[in-house]
Amino acid sequence: MSHKLLSGFAIGFLFVLGWMTAAQAVTLEVEEGNSTCIKAEISANFTITYPISNGTKTVVVPLPGSAVLGNGSSCGGAGVSPDLVASFGEGHSLGLVFASDNLIYRVANLTLSYNLSDTKTFPQSSSKEIMVLTSNTSQISAKLNTTYKCVSSSSVNLGSSVTVTLFDIHLQAYMPSSNLSTNETVCSADLPSTTAAPTTTPVAPTTPAVPTKPEPGNYNVTNSNGTVCLLAKMGLQLNATFLSQNKTIVSIRNVQPNVMSFSGTCESTTATLQLTGDFTNLTFTFTLNSTSKMYQLSAVNMSAKWEDMTAVFIASNSSLQYLQGTLGRSYMCSVEEVLPVVSTFSINTFDVQVQPFNVSNNKFGPADVCRMQKDNMLVPIIVGASLAGLVLIVLIAYLIGRKRSHAGYQTI
Repeated sequence: MSHKLLSGFAIGFLFVLGWMTAAQAVTLEVEEGNSTCIKAEISANFTITYPISNGTKTVVVPLPGSAVLGNGSSCGGAGVSPDLVASFGEGHSLGLVFASDNLIYRVANLTLSYNLSDTKTFPQSSSKEIMVLTSNTSQISAKLNTTYKCVSSSSVNLGSSVTVTLFDIHLQAYMPSSNLSTNETVCSADLPSTTAAPTTTPVAPTTPAVPTKPEPGNYNVTNSNGTVCLLAKMGLQLNATFLSQNKTIVSIRNVQPNVMSFSGTCESTTATLQLTGDFTNLTFTFTLNSTSKMYQLSAVNMSAKWEDMTAVFIASNSSLQYLQGTLGRSYMCSVEEVLPVVSTFSINTFDVQVQPFNVSNNKFGPADVCRMQKDNMLVPIIVGASLAGLVLIVLIAYLIGRKRSHAGYQTI
């Protein structure tokens, strides 16, 4: 395994540890033999809160230009995922583990390892531990055989004490040659908010045939000891808008549980469910707030190559707040919900019950019912109460009238 390292230009200065440090872009290559499988130019800052004797202290640590390719970097193969590790300082490293579904490649896991015994980086630290934190909610994904490009910054939280901020990224994994592809997948943050008017006459979107209500699927994820850690039962309908041969097409497609395979991972504060099949890859990421003991669907990643799609369709959003429930309880909604992901993609859910954390005895916990279902239950209660009140008013009026009519025939 060999590596190459190039230092980029300084992009700014951060006041860190009482001295000025230039954050630099670094370029790293992972090679196997004479071929390159990963090439990445990355700029990053790490905001880290660590313990000191009388509380905590926060520092901002840049990925320095002196970073080198670290041990563990690999092109993968035989069940091993490609891995890029950037090592720097006294025992610190940033790791990117890639995955592919034959349509897209993405950063499946992002890991930061930092050494608190490094007193130059972490002055007054009361701990000497080597901390290793991992997240699977990175927004980095691109079509195969294209270069991922993102100048804008994006942040990944590794628990409550660490935030990784990435920016000015050019990278490609699963490379067919040693050069970055000239075809690019640009991150959504870099895309203009408005699109120039087309020079050709716009074509109205086709009106899709709405399929019948989808069949609910039963999905589960087990952890390393074989215990179920995520349960889900839900019917899913995917709504995508895309261009095909100069036409805007709106496609609504039911997820068919009998043709989908499912997998996932469970960690202390994150859990994922991945559905694959029918030319579709769909990943749900749930996060847990350990302070409020509430969880939510925080990220959705989707890639597809359906009929009429001239290119792979990709949609990703890691700032969602859907399907919110309480730790140890399940989220339930029997009515249809629409979950917008991006402007061109949304998910319609039916008969949902999901529990991503603290599953006991492989069964759903008591349910937190969605507001829409509560409102639907409230309507018949209000109507029933109104009818009962009306009947009571009529009965009282009848009794009063009856009493008055009898009063005229009393014996003198």
